[in-house]
Amino acid sequence: MTGTESDGTHFPVVIVGAGPTGMTAALLLGQYGVPCLVLDRWEDVYPQPRAVHLDDEVYRILGDLGLAEDFAAISRPGRGLRLCDRRIHTLAEFERDPDDRPHGYPQANMFDQPELERLMRSHIARYDSVQMRGGCEITDVQNLEDGVRVLYTSTEDGTPHWVTADYVLGCDGANSVVRRSIGSKMQDLGFEQRWLVIDIETDDDLDQWDGVHQVCDSERSATYMRIGTTRYRWEFQMLDGETLDEFTDLSAIRPLITPWFVSGDIPDMKLIRSAEYTFKAQVADRWRDRRVFVLGDAAHLTPPFIGQGMGAGLRDARNLVWKLVGALDGHVSDFSLDSYEIERKTHAKSMIQMAVAIGLAMTGGSRLTGIMRTNVAPALGHLPFIGRKVTASTTPSLTRSPHVLRSRAQVRSLAGQLCPNSVLNNGIRLDDAAPGQFLFVSSTPLSTEQRRELERRGAAVVEVAASSALGVWLRRGHAVAAIVRPDRTVMSASRSVPSLHTAVPSTTLRAVEHPATTTTKPADTRSATRTAARTATKRRR
Repeated sequence: MTGTESDGTHFPVVIVGAGPTGMTAALLLGQYGVPCLVLDRWEDVYPQPRAVHLDDEVYRILGDLGLAEDFAAISRPGRGLRLCDRRIHTLAEFERDPDDRPHGYPQANMFDQPELERLMRSHIARYDSVQMRGGCEITDVQNLEDGVRVLYTSTEDGTPHWVTADYVLGCDGANSVVRRSIGSKMQDLGFEQRWLVIDIETDDDLDQWDGVHQVCDSERSATYMRIGTTRYRWEFQMLDGETLDEFTDLSAIRPLITPWFVSGDIPDMKLIRSAEYTFKAQVADRWRDRRVFVLGDAAHLTPPFIGQGMGAGLRDARNLVWKLVGALDGHVSDFSLDSYEIERKTHAKSMIQMAVAIGLAMTGGSRLTGIMRTNVAPALGHLPFIGRKVTASTTPSLTRSPHVLRSRAQVRSLAGQLCPNSVLNNGIRLDDAAPGQFLFVSSTPLSTEQRRELERRGAAVVEVAASSALGVWLRRGHAVAAIVRPDRTVMSASRSVPSLHTAVPSTTLRAVEHPATTTTKPADTRSATRTAARTATKRRR
């Protein structure tokens, strides 16, 4: 076990789980200067590959963490989706436009999860406010009158330990102890399939189309994708009665993967792993109990058909952390923290239902359904509208909440959408303009008084030309200005600056350190750090 703090040490935030979701939360808190502790059962990164895909919205979060350049070096842009029959003959092909990058990044990206986790951990070291302890088995999380107690034991010698926190984030996976501690239960959304996952390494190029292949076969559906220069993944739906023990070596899996080798000769390759997964569709009934929150797989599980499993956890962390920092600093009310569950639960559930629908459309049904699918799919490939829908990475807008101000009648409002990460007049992208702050984006020039009021409220003003990318985005959204939250979600938009600029919340939110900026830390950006430090000193048990 690492760490030097004694039992009873207090932290503003304790994060349970050091996977991608927990690391995202820790890195974001580090940028705000908020002291936090990350507890995990393992001393190091779990070495086996799991998630292999993320979209440009999630890539944007990595950019926010200062990981974009490093992630580009370990990832591979995805070309699109190809629907195939059982003989790997193409039924339909949906190719992405590589130049369509509204958020500044490729819309689909393949990667190896252990490499991403190692990258995240390497960046934790830049923040003195973030501490990590491995070898910790969480035993209980207790809501107290004015805080939370986290109990854990050392996996090395079984000795018990405990710390306290203002807030606890449960990022501890599908079997979450934190979720059980708040009495939250998983709700079944009606999907469960057993799949065999195979990861292969070979120096030979398989000479396949460089996108995801989905085999639409009611008897044995399959997915193939190239993850990296030498890495490939296959996923096969398991038949009744089959067990993982039947697929533990190369000779056993060769009959499954042979159709992908054009030459007919299978090259030298290494089986990295074969594993059985039960793909489920579930969402937790409660995501918060007072000062305890659940995120990532602790809050939701999704089938992998649209590649949104891991990314949903990163979205959770990005949505919640700025609100917690505001609550610690006294500018976000306890009631407003409920917006995390309101926004993210609805979004995650809609994405899970989409994954289930697509999965069933491509893999489910009877033999007759499979024949119909085989005949219909080629026609879909020739419809541009369908192609755009299949390859688009845009996810649904967040629902109305205390931080998404949209009337029920505003169906096409920008509120709840992500503001595009466009290049501004000064050559930098929107996300780098004022890290961690609220933005007021306007295509109408502001008066001196309006600008002064916005700055008094802690927002950064971003004026754009009506003909610019953001100006066009505003116009298409029937607006001339938008309030953009620190997570770059639109809080509200309007055709009138005077009616909007006074709706910006008064906060001191801004990153005290951000990898994308090179400026020094001015004194007035440290309020979050000071507040967190005062809280940590004052509240010990």
